[in-house]
Amino acid sequence: MVDLIAESNNFQVGKIFSSAEESFPYTNELKGILIVDIKLPGMNGASLVKQISQVNKEVQCIICSMYDDDEFVFAALKNGALGYLLKDSTGQQIIAALEDLKNGGSPMSPYIARKVIASFQPSQQRSKDDVLSGREQEVLHFISGGHTYKETADKLYISYETVKKHLQNIYHKLHVQNKVEAMNKMRPFS
Repeated sequence: MVDLIAESNNFQVGKIFSSAEESFPYTNELKGILIVDIKLPGMNGASLVKQISQVNKEVQCIICSMYDDDEFVFAALKNGALGYLLKDSTGQQIIAALEDLKNGGSPMSPYIARKVIASFQPSQQRSKDDVLSGREQEVLHFISGGHTYKETADKLYISYETVKKHLQNIYHKLHVQNKVEAMNKMRPFS
């Protein structure tokens, strides 16, 4: 992502921090847009956003993460994040989101926007879209269809590691241990 931003005409890369704690000495100096991951070593990204938002009004925080769990999304937005992108966004989508943020918008990946909107609507019977993200459903579909992790990654244009992470999230959300249990649990939603 650093290279993508560095190559853009409208943005430049500033400081890069490997943890929230590493950014603390610079909190008052930061300006512009701060791109934050949710899972950081030490303090998580949502807590960092809260800390920076309370101290420095010159910074606009946006989350860019592979994690789409409700707890992460809503904690980050509640703590002051002005947008939430999933890391499977294309380079073009990321630059467009940064432009949107710069111009006063609150960019979100479509799946995240749907979660936010759904949180304001009256609760209804749960659908498979409420249980698993669209990407998780795709991963589960390919894996349960006999595709390997690599084949699934290739078909969905994501990395092997991302497929593994999606499966971990699926198993966690469904409270299961393997793909057979996951498919059985999702059958009522089909």
